[in-house]
Amino acid sequence: MFQIVREERASGKVLKQNCMGGVEYLTFPALEASGLVEHLFSTRLGGCSKGIFSSMNLSFERGDDQGDVLSNYERIAKILHCSAEDMVSSKQTHTVNIRLVTQADRGKGIVRPLDYTDVDGLITKERGIALVTTYADCVPLYFLDPVHEVIGLAHSGWRGTVMEMGRHMAEAMSENFNTRPEELIAAIGPAICSDCYQVGDDVAGQFKEMEAGFSDFLEEIWEKGTLTGRGGSLPRVLRPGGVCGKYQLNLWLANLLILRKAGIPLERISVADVCTCHNPSYLFSHRASGGRRGNLGAFLMLKKKPEE
Repeated sequence: MFQIVREERASGKVLKQNCMGGVEYLTFPALEASGLVEHLFSTRLGGCSKGIFSSMNLSFERGDDQGDVLSNYERIAKILHCSAEDMVSSKQTHTVNIRLVTQADRGKGIVRPLDYTDVDGLITKERGIALVTTYADCVPLYFLDPVHEVIGLAHSGWRGTVMEMGRHMAEAMSENFNTRPEELIAAIGPAICSDCYQVGDDVAGQFKEMEAGFSDFLEEIWEKGTLTGRGGSLPRVLRPGGVCGKYQLNLWLANLLILRKAGIPLERISVADVCTCHNPSYLFSHRASGGRRGNLGAFLMLKKKPEE
């Protein structure tokens, strides 16, 4: 098993490494414990892509061999106990648009053409359909409502985070399925960490405004030890960078604050401790590779009932 560089987290390791058929992948114990879903976050290992896409590339749009990409999806499908025809992909353009996935969408973006665009979030109550979103530094957000048995999966880059994608997902699940945020189980997946993610005044200004409204939740996060800043201090969404006018942006914390403000209890939110940029041999990172890379995938599926 690959030796991951892990980030320091007060809550300890929240991601589990797995290997099946040569494919290495990551899972959240909190989602596994529900018994309701199959899920994973892919790594670079165990696929058949070559060169800069080596080896588990899950993007059809970056110049990789299309047959190799499909084969990679088929390898993931075996782990999830489904087929590539059971998967439905997003069409990410850094929005907070969310699609309600139905049986009619089965296979779209994987084995069938997409007939939609500008979709960064997916929700469904359909069993046996695997939701798929892709990444190379941005934040994956997983949602499970164990009461109504519905799921959601979203892509949240800095733009989606500023627009509070996590809140939009919780609201969409509530509007469509009567989900109560306090009953949700949520997970924030591997992404670029604050040490690796430097932004300028234009981006930082938007997050300064956001952080100002979250002071009470920052205190709660610190007191409960979910995330801490350097030396155990109060965590911050932004801290000064090494150059004047630059800042280090903590997307994990920003998304945690959004989910908490949406009403999800801290103890029901898992936060990844693995940075994409610190692990470029294991995870695709746009920043670490200078843009010469493939894509990772987040997958989430409601299990079929035994009689189905």
